[in-house]
Amino acid sequence: MYQLVRVISLISYYADLAIGLVLAFLLLSLLVSGLNEGIVRLLGIRSKFLWAYLRDTLDGAETADKVSAPLKALDRLLGMLKGLGRRLRNPLVDLLPPPSEGRSRLPATVLGVFAKLPFGKDPRPDFIAQPAPAESPPLAPAPDSVAAEEVTTPVTETDASAAPADGVVPDQAVPDQPVPAQREPVDDVPAERPVETVAMGVATGAAMGTAARTGVTALAGTADQAADPAHGADQADAAEVAEVAEAAAAAAQGDPVEAAAPQIVPAGQGKSMAELLHERLQEIDHTKRGKTSIAEIPPARFAVALLEIATEHGGIEALMRDLDTLKSPLYRPLKAVWDRTNDDLEAFRRGVEEWFDGEMTRLTLLYRRYVRWVLGMLALVVTLLFSMDALEYGKTLLNDNAYRSEVTAFAQSGPEALAPLKAQCEPGQDPYACVTDVLSTPAFVKIFTHAPVSVVMRADASPAWQWHGGDWWSRLASPGHWPGFLATLVALLFGAPFWWDILRRITGIRSRAGGNAK
Repeated sequence: MYQLVRVISLISYYADLAIGLVLAFLLLSLLVSGLNEGIVRLLGIRSKFLWAYLRDTLDGAETADKVSAPLKALDRLLGMLKGLGRRLRNPLVDLLPPPSEGRSRLPATVLGVFAKLPFGKDPRPDFIAQPAPAESPPLAPAPDSVAAEEVTTPVTETDASAAPADGVVPDQAVPDQPVPAQREPVDDVPAERPVETVAMGVATGAAMGTAARTGVTALAGTADQAADPAHGADQADAAEVAEVAEAAAAAAQGDPVEAAAPQIVPAGQGKSMAELLHERLQEIDHTKRGKTSIAEIPPARFAVALLEIATEHGGIEALMRDLDTLKSPLYRPLKAVWDRTNDDLEAFRRGVEEWFDGEMTRLTLLYRRYVRWVLGMLALVVTLLFSMDALEYGKTLLNDNAYRSEVTAFAQSGPEALAPLKAQCEPGQDPYACVTDVLSTPAFVKIFTHAPVSVVMRADASPAWQWHGGDWWSRLASPGHWPGFLATLVALLFGAPFWWDILRRITGIRSRAGGNAK
């Protein structure tokens, strides 16, 4: 019977040790997670991460407008070091000036995670306290993108179809239709004249030299261009013929003709693709220091927003053509989806939704990988701040039960049993008051007494702040505590969910969801 009681007592000791360690690691891990969440919300990291990806995907790589002199000098120094410079350049790639072909806005190194994303150039669009506009501005390259340096004049749909450089459109009559040497004025065309003949004459007259004088190529071309592009010239009605004839007559008299609306304008005269996307989403948003706080876009909403932009831009094919002109990375996935849908808009929408959903999954994995570095740094800070020695703490947990056993022996054996407890007391302190203080301060509370600043409760129940900077620094400088610090750091890297699961398994605590399911 005595052996059984002793075994149960040992099991109780080690159970208390395990529960105490797990509980300490759980609370410290929760502190690390809370600090991380506070920093993420304060600096808007999730929103910045999402919009850095969207700008890379929609607008292309970024270029640097201004580079500080120290970074230029560092870049030149690394270039002079050759092989060693190339190895040193890799960790600093997020801080050095970007190459001519541009650079991603997402961090590529650990230094970029801690410096570029939180404190670098903010990729988020400005917050707009208005609903989505009824009509969006024209498409333009992002000011900090590579395409902004190439697009300096507006690009129209006609320009994109390769107009001649000299502005003169060669005579193009309807195929297999000779150009008459003498044509009658359009106004004198009799009413019974066939519509097809009228349209052909208008197209031919608009193509003869007038584009060279006005610099407009929109009226040049075949009869199909003169009529409504929705149908051919042979299906044009009288109103369409009259409208085209009036424009042709004005061109023949030298009057300026309204040019085609530009599809791509220089940077600053329109909005980039990422900004046009934000226009579709700005209704449900709130400001965070003047920037958008949108940190998540449902794939279905992204697909619908893209269709809205394409509708205002003249169709999906027109949008893809301009994205190709801007060298947008979005062009390739859109073209792949469009080619396999056979002009089915609903299938195209589903394809874009599936593609964006996969991209968000990949982006989430990348974000979690970067967050691990942040959590590791915060775990190191918490470990050193509380100078949490896991090995010392485990020993203290075992001593707690020993203290209580000694108190029991003191009650049975007399004052001589008090001698082992005096080591915990200060010289000259009342032994009985010291024992009371030791037993009323469990090992878990002692974790927080090793911080540079601690708070204690006085006898009158009022808190008192105490400074322990000297003791804290001596613990950090003592090599004997370093193994315990390392053990604490490794334990905190497992995270709060891991230690909560271990605590439930040891204590038998069941979650409410699991209990209801059972």
